[in-house]
Amino acid sequence: MTTTTAPVRRTSTAVLIAAWAVPVMVLGQFAFLTVLPIAVVLAGALRARNSLRRWAFGLTAVYAALIGAWLLGPSDAPSLSKFLSPVATGIFAAAGAAVAIAAVVSRRRGR
Repeated sequence: MTTTTAPVRRTSTAVLIAAWAVPVMVLGQFAFLTVLPIAVVLAGALRARNSLRRWAFGLTAVYAALIGAWLLGPSDAPSLSKFLSPVATGIFAAAGAAVAIAAVVSRRRGR
């Protein structure tokens, strides 16, 4: 008796572009709008069933924590980009770059 597993799909180009858009948007002071490329990366990682899932979940968690701190905290900053300290901006951009690199590696491996 043989068992079959679901085929592992290759990371799509849309996910790759969205992954690189995250650090670019964060450094370009559009941190709140990164919800769009993060959603594309998360959906693509869930659909592809590849190793990018953990990275996408981590990036989503970082984004959710920052949004929660901004909205629930005592800050009166008009935007998420203004709320973030330079260190938090660097960490958020680095997390986005790590996901983008993981997407490139995943695509090259064909997983």
